[in-house]
Amino acid sequence: MIYRLSDNIISTLGFNSKDNYSQIKNGNSGLKLYENRFNLPEPFFASLIDEEEINDRFSSLPKTTNEKYTKLEKLSILSCSDAINLSNINPSSNDVIFVFSTTKGNVELLEENKEFEKERVYLWKSAQVIKNYFHNPNQPIVVTNACISGVAAQLTAFNLLNNHNFKYAIVVGAEVLSKFIISGFQSFKALSMQMCKPFDRDRDGLNLGEGASSIVYKLADNDEVLPKERIEFISGTVRNDANHISGPSRTGEGLFNAISETIKGYDTSKLSFINAHATSTPYNDSMESFAIERGGINNIPVNSLKPYLGHTLGAAGILETIISFHSLIDNTIIKTLNHQNYGVEKSIIVNVSNKESKKPAFIKLISGFGGSNAAIMFEKSGYDKY
Repeated sequence: MIYRLSDNIISTLGFNSKDNYSQIKNGNSGLKLYENRFNLPEPFFASLIDEEEINDRFSSLPKTTNEKYTKLEKLSILSCSDAINLSNINPSSNDVIFVFSTTKGNVELLEENKEFEKERVYLWKSAQVIKNYFHNPNQPIVVTNACISGVAAQLTAFNLLNNHNFKYAIVVGAEVLSKFIISGFQSFKALSMQMCKPFDRDRDGLNLGEGASSIVYKLADNDEVLPKERIEFISGTVRNDANHISGPSRTGEGLFNAISETIKGYDTSKLSFINAHATSTPYNDSMESFAIERGGINNIPVNSLKPYLGHTLGAAGILETIISFHSLIDNTIIKTLNHQNYGVEKSIIVNVSNKESKKPAFIKLISGFGGSNAAIMFEKSGYDKY
């Protein structure tokens, strides 16, 4: 059995998971309109973390190396540090493996860069810098598979725990925004000029966000006395349909297959909610409605977290899993902010107000460019109150 020991989220809404969850439960969003940012002529809605606060918080951490760190690396180390402190594990142990999820890494270093060595732009180097801060002896694993990276990284961690000599996995995902990233999404008209509207009739694009998130997972020993309160990994699947370089299969073929494999043999009446990818693009949200209906779970409430923090790319699958952990513990299904008029082709239950639910499980869905899709499912045990 693999279960969660601890977690952390850093976003515009806070620097730990509980603060982020509290803000989201109260309906607060970190999204706002930015004008003349990154020297871009076109304004955009996004959530950007204050760099001065990142630097202030990072300066309070122990200096364990003489390395100089990028914004992405600082966020990752801050997030890991909090999760590790909560877990009480030793990150420098041989039985700990780091798994790093991102889609862009330090891509901004491709522009004029005089501070860092050229190889710092490579994802493997970022992962190495992060794990070296904690003096971990193992080669870190990098997972970058478009927007499903964060969920794929968790599934990679589970495989490593089950099939190698590791006892703990620290899964960290991080993304920072730059001119390169924003202009790229603007170029194919994917960004909305307003707060995104998941599953809404008038949805017209996504919002992007910065964030870092970490989860510490443990492989239970055969003779271990398990903690009464825990969240266990049940199952998860990656399925690709290679439909198009950027567009999903209209009827959600890949995501449907991921859902079907993930819930196979499971009593889905135990599912409290489905946390959807729900980017608010016309194609994605419609495709998800097909996949959820085809998977036979369209009687379960569905929510989206994108209007709170935007699409955090390589961090999204981890960040949204953590918010779902905390809402499951809190017996609450978080509302889908900014949904007003139902607007997808198939019938699903979009959750539009915070609701109580004591059911013990949830499933997280995610999809990405190139026809990549994933689903992951967790179940809680022993929690009486949040």
